[in-house]
Amino acid sequence: MSRKCPITGKGPMSGNNRSHSVRATRRRWNVNIQTYKVNINGKMVEVKMSARAYRTLNKSIKAKDEKAE
Repeated sequence: MSRKCPITGKGPMSGNNRSHSVRATRRRWNVNIQTYKVNINGKMVEVKMSARAYRTLNKSIKAKDEKAE
């Protein structure tokens, strides 16, 4: 499975490790993919998405609930 978030489209980034002597070796930063249970059309569905996408989703739901009050 690719390390890509299906919601945001975020993928891994690349860069360099730097040693104490400032030598560079390539490395990559993967996306924090987690499995979450999300309510979609009244049903709980397991979805794999990045932790950042899940936080943003919860933030928008919370704002929508506060606006309804």
